[in-house]
Amino acid sequence: MRAELLAVLSTDADEAIAQRAQGVLLTQTHDSFLLALARPDADPRLFAYCADNSGEKPGIADALAKNPACPTAAVTRAARYLTAAGIQALLDNLERLTSDPQLIDALAHSQAASAEQQELIHEIKKNEATNVKEIEEAAAEAEPDPVKRETLMQKLTHLNVVERIILALKGGREERMLLIRDRNKVVQRSVLQSPRLSESEVEAFASMANVTSDVLRIISLNRIFIKSYAIVRNLAKNPKTPLDISLHILPRLNATDLKILATNKNIPETLRNTAIKLQRSRKILGSGD
Repeated sequence: MRAELLAVLSTDADEAIAQRAQGVLLTQTHDSFLLALARPDADPRLFAYCADNSGEKPGIADALAKNPACPTAAVTRAARYLTAAGIQALLDNLERLTSDPQLIDALAHSQAASAEQQELIHEIKKNEATNVKEIEEAAAEAEPDPVKRETLMQKLTHLNVVERIILALKGGREERMLLIRDRNKVVQRSVLQSPRLSESEVEAFASMANVTSDVLRIISLNRIFIKSYAIVRNLAKNPKTPLDISLHILPRLNATDLKILATNKNIPETLRNTAIKLQRSRKILGSGD
């Protein structure tokens, strides 16, 4: 890409070449920069140039935020120009976001953030440690071995929010089983963003009645998670699943699971009645064949 090559040349050790490239860069179209910034293998010098010279132009700051290859420091320098879309790209990559406290501070003052985004950023900035009693209760369920349980509790008890986010992203299964029940929403999201998370873990989360409805909603909105029938079934059976979600996934249940759900007194009455109606309609259609 021409814009990328010029950005590289603008930092050349030869002052004449650098000045010439800087002059030509001013003639490049806005779209050419946006296209170059979207490249997964774009040169870091392109990101640096755009952050320092054109971050205020429409879409540039968002393009920096949306490209995981862009150094976080460059995003931070242009953070005041981010729109809600760019901020969301950062919230969808919490490992990257939490690597730079200055970026978090910049987002905390953003006027472009939506109400939900502002809430999540505020959750990240909290300097609270975990609640010891909550950790004890969660550990008792997640880890049957008393020695391992004690080690986990010691590990988690005094961590602040950012430390718990990092542990949720990079820790093991035992840590994720505890942190999915953390009261901080961003810690919960971090567990579900962990690259080490397995489908069997998500199945277990979907069946838990002691996770927040936010966790269940995030699972339901994940296109990869929701491909799993076991996850769909567990969400439908979980009384904590928001009703709009359980009603939406209800038609995906097979005859056996639908029958079980229709007699489940623990789920909302509206869901149970809808399951009964769906079961009857399937029988009618089946008999019509």
